[in-house]
This record gives sequence, structure tokens and C-alpha cells, in this order.
Amino acid sequence: MEALDALINRVSVARVDAPAPTAEQRELLFRAALRAPDHAQLRPWRFLTVEGAAREALGELFVRAQLERDPQAPAAVLDKARAMPLRAPLLVVVVACIKPHPKVPEAEQLLAAGCAAHGLLLAAHAQGIGAMWRTGDLAYDATVLAGLGLAANERVVGFLYLGTPQGELRKPQPLDPAEFVSGWTSDLAVAG
Repeated sequence: MEALDALINRVSVARVDAPAPTAEQRELLFRAALRAPDHAQLRPWRFLTVEGAAREALGELFVRAQLERDPQAPAAVLDKARAMPLRAPLLVVVVACIKPHPKVPEAEQLLAAGCAAHGLLLAAHAQGIGAMWRTGDLAYDATVLAGLGLAANERVVGFLYLGTPQGELRKPQPLDPAEFVSGWTSDLAVAG
């Protein structure tokens, strides 16, 4: 697939199933992620893969987080949390690793990790792998972060769900760049 085609036509794929990406495909996914823009080459990211029985364990972690928030959570809420990681054969948790740096603020490092996630999604699309970036409250929940083993300086950027697309891929809605791009002019007079 041509690079511009992947950039212009990538869509999120909510319905995926087995098989998960192969070892060779994963290698390309992570190689693409590692090419994200990275001020000062901090590489402020890491990735956790969740598959097989670990998906059930992640579902139980989600349930524990829900119960800590609301001990009276309805069974339907708990069942939904438990089933979330089962929507794909492979999940990649993208983690931003914030490092103290005099010239690279936390926001830039979070953006770099987000770009790494986007690079992974683009590489998935280019290989015909279905992918969906999800977050939600659980991505920011202290119980989930601790259960994933994140350090105090780390944040979940997203849960990427990956697998074989089910059904036809939807066509991306055409967007007109003119609706989002404008020239900037200053009201300040240039001193001559």
C-alpha cells in the first residue's frame, strides 16, 4: 500500500477477530511506531501487548477498577468491563513515559507517544490489519494503571485493538482541507 493511500484512507475498525497480527506484521507495526517525531530523542513511549489469557486478566482488572469506583456497580456494567479486552485477539497498550527534560515538556512527550500510536495504526491499515484506538475512563484509572505496572511518570495513551477485520471496511468520510486550513496574518505593523 502506498504511504499516502494509508494516510488518507485509514479508518478505525471496531469489529475484529482472530487471527491476531503475525510476528512479522507486529515487527512492522512497532518499527512504524518507533519512527514517531521525538524532540530530543527521548523515546517517551513503551508498549504492552495483551493477548490470550491476559485479555481475561485485563477484563478482571477493569472490573476491579469499576468496583473500586462504585461498589454497587450493576452486573451489566461489570460484564461490559470484563468483555472489553475480548473484542480483539491482540491489544497494544501504548504508554507515554514522561521524562524530566529542560526543553521537552510533558505535553510534547504525550504527543510523541500519541504519534507512535498513530504510526502503529497506519502500519496496521497498510497491512490489512483492523485496528481501533480506544481510551475511556479506564485508561486514566489509578487501579488500572497500577495493575498494568505503570510507574508514576507513565500514562496510558490508548488501548489499540488489533485483529482481522470483520466485514467490509467503511469508507472514510471525505473532508475538505479548506474547512480546516487558513492563512494567518498579523495585525501588528512591521516596524520599518
